[in-house]
Amino acid sequence: MTDYALVSVFGPDRVGLVSAIAGRLFDLGINLGDTTFAVLGEGAEFTAICQLPPGLALAALHAELARLPELGDSRIEVVPFELDPMRRPSARITHLIACEGPDQPGLLARLAEALTGFGANIVRINAKQTGLRDPQVYVIRIAVRIPPGKEQACLATLDNTAGQLGQTLNWDAV
Repeated sequence: MTDYALVSVFGPDRVGLVSAIAGRLFDLGINLGDTTFAVLGEGAEFTAICQLPPGLALAALHAELARLPELGDSRIEVVPFELDPMRRPSARITHLIACEGPDQPGLLARLAEALTGFGANIVRINAKQTGLRDPQVYVIRIAVRIPPGKEQACLATLDNTAGQLGQTLNWDAV
């Protein structure tokens, strides 16, 4: 028996997906750990670490989710979660960073490299093309942990990198 499962659902975006999935997981006695939901283009992705009740097999969980009408044309994966479901201290967010400017290849890679150089751990990223203006604007929001004592140098380097790429960068300490 697996104590934890990673549940991933990807399919067309529609109203009620989170409600349907979370409701069914609750009905099955599952306790949710870290959970994410995102609209990706016309699709949507739900991912969660699920603490399973005794006796609930992975195949049975998959079958229960597959019965949901809202997931009829979705890809559903249920696999054992074999890592520690509790976050390490390196996942404690210290800064929220927002970057906006003209879309261009390599933008996220350059920002991530700048963070890595200071030992900063990216905890979450949300990036999208706005599609509202021409040229296309890209907005990146990053939740990050910057090691103590490296905050000023890291943020200055990140701001410089963003500026070289024609981006505007803002951040808030958490």
